[in-house]
Amino acid sequence: MRIIHTADLHFGQNIYQHYDRLDEHQHFFRQLRRWIETYSPDVLLISGDIYDVAQPPASVWSAFNSEIVELRRKFPDLSIVMIAGNHDSASRIESHSKVWDIAGVTVVGTPPPLLQAAPEGWEERYIVRLPAGFIIAVPYISGDRTDTMIHLQKYVAAINTDELPVVMTGHLAAVGSDTEGHDPEIGNIRPVAIDRLGSDYDYLALGHIHKPQTLGHPQVYDEEPHDYRAPVARYSGSVLHVSEDENYPHSVSLVDVCKHGGNVSIRLLRIDQLRHFVTLPIESPNPFETSKDAVKYLKKFLESNDRAYIRLRFIQNADLPADFNSSVYTLIEQSGKDVRYNPRMIFVCTEENVTDASEEGKPRIDVEEIKQITDPRQFVRLTARSYPGLSEDDLDDLFKEVEEKIRSGISE
Repeated sequence: MRIIHTADLHFGQNIYQHYDRLDEHQHFFRQLRRWIETYSPDVLLISGDIYDVAQPPASVWSAFNSEIVELRRKFPDLSIVMIAGNHDSASRIESHSKVWDIAGVTVVGTPPPLLQAAPEGWEERYIVRLPAGFIIAVPYISGDRTDTMIHLQKYVAAINTDELPVVMTGHLAAVGSDTEGHDPEIGNIRPVAIDRLGSDYDYLALGHIHKPQTLGHPQVYDEEPHDYRAPVARYSGSVLHVSEDENYPHSVSLVDVCKHGGNVSIRLLRIDQLRHFVTLPIESPNPFETSKDAVKYLKKFLESNDRAYIRLRFIQNADLPADFNSSVYTLIEQSGKDVRYNPRMIFVCTEENVTDASEEGKPRIDVEEIKQITDPRQFVRLTARSYPGLSEDDLDDLFKEVEEKIRSGISE
């Protein structure tokens, strides 16, 4: 069985509050079509977080549907399997599944029932039978449901008399995964140990963590095939750099499984990003000291760069005019370049401007940074760093306690 594994599309993402990324996703799908034409996979797996928000606007649904329909028209023999992630609305994804069935696309939104109350034959909803093997499609599940994933593997083992490859896909946080550039607490997903998910699969196609990685094996970024002994679990990573902190190559995974219990070959197909994230100044480790320095540098940057995401780095006590961000937007607009500006500036402590426990020594919190906070715990972590006597862990625990009480009250 040959599959192309991808995940975390975050289709419809608006970055920095108002920049649409549709053209970047369209650029990705153009590459995806070329790879499918070149490598002729049996299956395309999308392991959750199809959309960036649970209720995307109709234009986003329409744009994504158009991309998948185009794949079906161009590659009628390709099986497509998609599952919901923690960013997706499970019920909305599931409500479209019967329509997608007509188009030959398997979409699984809602999680399996509890084993204790499961109706007879429920397993078939989460198993895709293909001539080349089996796909166990498990969407994002809130809470510990490892018993369900093991049960589905045993169910397939009982019917897999020809020892065909078994691929399982899920959306979860794995213990020991490299979360560089990605907040592991996003979605409040508690990490699970991979060895608790069973071992009767050959390849576990994971979504949620944005950094591409094969769990338990050294990190590789080359595009040569690498062979592993089944079972093997991998995060394909997000298709776009979702933020500035994801400064590593992004890719999709081309996976070949020869037989059940045999070797698994994984090859990275590097994604060409339409826009890259850049922090200015680039060449120097020293941050800007004044707004004039930043503007002068930005003008030169715009002369030689047509497309990018940028953010600026200043010394902590830089005295910036109130209209500085407005002046940056105006400068970019006048240049005519497709450069997108992050108003959340970075303020860096240097040896010259660090003071001990004084008001001036506290980290500066930018107004734009506060505007983009959606989780109150993010604000706690941001402000707690300004007060050495506070415990971030204690404050976080208090928020979780309040959240649980609110949820229990709603359920009652």
